[in-house]
Amino acid sequence: MSPTYTAFTVKACVQPGCYSSMLLCQLTMSWTSVPHSSDSRTGVGGSLHTFPVPASSPGLQLGIGGDARVRGQTGVLSERRGSYPFIDFRLLNNSTLSGEIGTKKKVKRLLSFQRYFHASRLLRGIVPQASLYLLDEDYLGQARHMLSKVGMWDFDIFLFDRLTNGNSLVTLLCHLFNVHGLIHHFQLDMVTLHRFLVMVQEDYHSQNPYHNAVHAADVTQAMHCYLREPKLANFLTPSDIMLGLLAAAAHDVDHPGVNQPFLIKTKHHLASLYQNVSVLENHHWRSTIGMLRESRLLAHLPKEVTQDIEQQLGSLILATDINRQNEFLIRLKSHLDNQDLRLEDAQDRHFMLQIALKCADICNPCRLWDLSKQWSERVCEEFYRQGDLEQKFELEISPLCNQQKDTIPSIQIGFMTYIVEPLFERWAQFTGDTPLSENMLNHLRRNKAKWRSLLHKQHSSSRSNDHSGQVTGSQEQTLNEEETP
Repeated sequence: MSPTYTAFTVKACVQPGCYSSMLLCQLTMSWTSVPHSSDSRTGVGGSLHTFPVPASSPGLQLGIGGDARVRGQTGVLSERRGSYPFIDFRLLNNSTLSGEIGTKKKVKRLLSFQRYFHASRLLRGIVPQASLYLLDEDYLGQARHMLSKVGMWDFDIFLFDRLTNGNSLVTLLCHLFNVHGLIHHFQLDMVTLHRFLVMVQEDYHSQNPYHNAVHAADVTQAMHCYLREPKLANFLTPSDIMLGLLAAAAHDVDHPGVNQPFLIKTKHHLASLYQNVSVLENHHWRSTIGMLRESRLLAHLPKEVTQDIEQQLGSLILATDINRQNEFLIRLKSHLDNQDLRLEDAQDRHFMLQIALKCADICNPCRLWDLSKQWSERVCEEFYRQGDLEQKFELEISPLCNQQKDTIPSIQIGFMTYIVEPLFERWAQFTGDTPLSENMLNHLRRNKAKWRSLLHKQHSSSRSNDHSGQVTGSQEQTLNEEETP
């Protein structure tokens, strides 16, 4: 008998173009037993991916525990389905793995206990004790209130994620698709849209401190704000808006929590597949296309239209490669200096969508201090995890990943100075110094001043303190007291 797993069956009559409170997960659901099937993109239910390591580390493997998550017809998850599952650090020092992949019992040992326990409960048809998506009315009311202010730059995505029970990306995208009239314009089926967005959200790895679904939701909310800038909004078509929102939502999907140099020096198969060029961005794009096709969200559109959407999505997502920063800055500067941007032209509009997505992707330093600081600590924590992994296996520690040398203030000051400021100054030049652009630049300058103050305090007490770079409560209080209105 084939194994089964438990899944939701959605009981809702939603016509194409219809928008309801389903975006806040108020669908009527029932539990059914669905036959187990392999992932249509990966073709397997579980596998083991390894990172080869230098000869100086014999017997070691940088292993990635293969995932066994598959998806039922309703799009509801049983286990992670990503083609690039997350790194299981407990496998890294296991030299006996090579001969153990064969039996079901041995394969189970490759999975972390938490994931295996969750999978085994579902495979045995046991319903989870807590509903995955249902929230009480108080939380739903607060989430609705926040959505009414989704165009405000002080939008707190961390609070919104808590209010939606970890479903910020799905909830936000359903709302924005409705606000921009995309459901009606493209005659999208609401249930199919929801299924696709769940697939995207669940292909982000929640154990990543930074590159997770909350980051994707934050980038999407920023993209929404940029799409409303008058200089751009007056020329955008529904297709442009949908591409911008989809690219923002999926730009880091299935991110492994390590960077491209790590994949290259460990000779990972993705680095080989994409020939060491925009490795992660290519993977994010291809994964998104796979989910679009699997969900059949755009299956009712002409083939040439869907092919064009897929290619433009790729162009947008590939633009987020930080290694191409100078390429885009030089081109943008040339357009602005020559005043030759013609947004009536689809090619120029697409270029500005690329710039908008690049801005949204690195806009954290332009947020309010409390939000910006959280993102800074999260991204540095992800860097440090990679550095610890590289040190453990005698690999060269990547830049910014050495917790003993690279403090959070120093990393952030460099990032703001060389990456963020040049891009956002040009963006402000394009938009014409709108209130949003001025607000972002003001936050950027204040946050940079705070990091400089923290760095100075760290240098003053470096002999007695560790160099973790974490912002203490007393330091933050001092900063707040020193900040001028």
